[in-house]
Amino acid sequence: MDIDVRGPRFGAAVTAVVLATVLITGSAWLLAWQTLAFALGAAGGTGRSPYGWLFRTLVRPRIGPPTDFEPPEPPRFAQAVGLAFAVVGLAGYAVGPQWLGTAATAAALAAAFLNAVFGYCLGCEMYLVVRRLSVRAE
Repeated sequence: MDIDVRGPRFGAAVTAVVLATVLITGSAWLLAWQTLAFALGAAGGTGRSPYGWLFRTLVRPRIGPPTDFEPPEPPRFAQAVGLAFAVVGLAGYAVGPQWLGTAATAAALAAAFLNAVFGYCLGCEMYLVVRRLSVRAE
């Protein structure tokens, strides 16, 4: 079942704010929260993430029904990519080196920003490339 394209973009905007705050504060706890949000989105789809719940319950009722849809697999894959960067960032902030936490968090922030502001999902594009490569390999 396809999903409302506005949901993942809203989630990316919240994620960008959270990750920018992590970079400003260096908070491993806040990055741990974002890591959990990515994990829930990767495991259950973007609708199962905390930001998906916020969108579904608070935002979508105020902006009306969706008009554009997308398959759920690319955003879900993007959540898994975000999870990988968040785990690396969390390791850097928690046990060092600090620069690793900063670099991984900044990379995740760049991807979230691109999605939130321009609607360009790097993880979704990665999904399509991986899918094309796996079809060619068969």
